[in-house]
Amino acid sequence: MKHEKSCGIIPFIANEKKVSVLIVKQNNGVIGFPKGHVENNESEEETALRECFEETNTKASIINGFREEISYYMPEYEANKTVVFFVGTIDKSDLKKQESEISDIKIMSVKEALKIISFDDTKKLLKKAEKFFVNLK
Repeated sequence: MKHEKSCGIIPFIANEKKVSVLIVKQNNGVIGFPKGHVENNESEEETALRECFEETNTKASIINGFREEISYYMPEYEANKTVVFFVGTIDKSDLKKQESEISDIKIMSVKEALKIISFDDTKKLLKKAEKFFVNLK
């Protein structure tokens, strides 16, 4: 069986008094965080940063100390997939979606995001990431 690996960022907004997070809606309707396949000899962190920039046109910074994995089976590809996520911050000034992959970008409270994120494991991940992020402040 094939195995795929992707990396992404849970991007919190820097310089805000309240905690906000950026979410993306992929063209296939899935709502979550910027992520994508590891290319060439990239590190996990390099992949996550590149994918965030490609999908949202904004540069992220990774906050050390948070690395979580989500794994699932994709029957349409007959493959197991692992996605590694980091917590990061972004500057929301130049947001622009990557038309070929992303249908929408939104910045919202974590509470609002939890209502619309597509998968339960991604919702659990956001709760864990928020706790990590808030405890840093």
